[in-house]
Amino acid sequence: MDLSFTEKEMEFRDEVRKFLISNIPSNASKRVSMGFPIDPVDVIEWQKILYAKGWGASSWPTEFGGTGWSTTEQHIFEEECANANAPLQPPFGLKMVAPVIMAFGNQHQKKHYLPKIIQGQDWWCQGYSEPGSGSDLASLKTQAKRVGQHYIVNGQKTWTTLAQHANMIFCLVRTNTEGRQQEGISFLLIDMKSPGVSVRPIIMLDGEHEINEVWFDNVEVPVENLVGEENKGWTYAKYLLGHERTNIAQIGKSKRELNRLIKLAKLQRGPKGRMIDDQRFRDQIANLQIELNALEITNLRVINSQDKNGVGPQASLLKIKGAEIQQQLTELQMQILGPYSAVHLKEALSLDWVAPTGLSSYPDFGAALSGAYFNYRKTTIYGGSNEIQRNIISKMMLDL
Repeated sequence: MDLSFTEKEMEFRDEVRKFLISNIPSNASKRVSMGFPIDPVDVIEWQKILYAKGWGASSWPTEFGGTGWSTTEQHIFEEECANANAPLQPPFGLKMVAPVIMAFGNQHQKKHYLPKIIQGQDWWCQGYSEPGSGSDLASLKTQAKRVGQHYIVNGQKTWTTLAQHANMIFCLVRTNTEGRQQEGISFLLIDMKSPGVSVRPIIMLDGEHEINEVWFDNVEVPVENLVGEENKGWTYAKYLLGHERTNIAQIGKSKRELNRLIKLAKLQRGPKGRMIDDQRFRDQIANLQIELNALEITNLRVINSQDKNGVGPQASLLKIKGAEIQQQLTELQMQILGPYSAVHLKEALSLDWVAPTGLSSYPDFGAALSGAYFNYRKTTIYGGSNEIQRNIISKMMLDL
């Protein structure tokens, strides 16, 4: 595969860079560069800026308001956004539920939900995992019983990322308890403001509130919020997971973090001098760079082969390696910071924080690093654990 860009693609890259320099809000960019937790105000503001430019959904087809860009142009755009420290776009709406609605939703659902997603009006979260139903997702127990023109939903979802900000949730629910587990699951779109929906925070090791439990107590959901056919939700869930696993690769973000790692290694000194001068540490950086280059090539191959049936089992390759690389990046950054890596100051996660006497040498980039290190332990679990991904690869790609 020729990874060199054409002259037209280089011009496109220059256009993207120029736009990003002029339009990313400075405070949002600084928060991203320092690894601070997601600020929903930044996310929505940035999505609206991109929508006004006509770039609100780089991977969507033009019929739904997307850019119609080639896969290479999408790759360039996402990489340049990462390099410029742009806030993320709302992932659960743009890159997860939207493709499902496009592929399996009816015309009313497409007209109602897709414009609100691309315009930054709706914030979606994902209702998949349950206590006891994570990697074994098909064993989920949240029930939806049809009564007239509504489904009555009861049950619990867990590890629901950023549900405290969401006004909509896409959920897998059980609508049939007979036969194979996979054959009794449906895909519902639920308003988070519905009576009976409650969100309970799960506080992480760094004290941040990123994940949640979501409870459903006799929640009425209109039948029109069913995507596709009843009891066919497992098909739609697998389609969505293919998109999620591709996105987990986060190649642009990892390339940005790798560049920061190299910069830090040149600045930070260990017992024997600069970390970059330590041959063993330098070898670890080189190996990581090789792995990331290989991941990028694989990602380009996968997105170039996408068709109406989704990205296929190749997405599992991206998920495995992308997750491992993200973990390795935080591990090496922790090594560079040395004793500072153990210091987590929640109050330092603010743009106006000033280090007090005695902490004047506390590095700006260290404020969020220990939290990020622990947070990234989950990348090999969510979206389907890496062990599950290896099973998928062995069955569907290697025929074992």
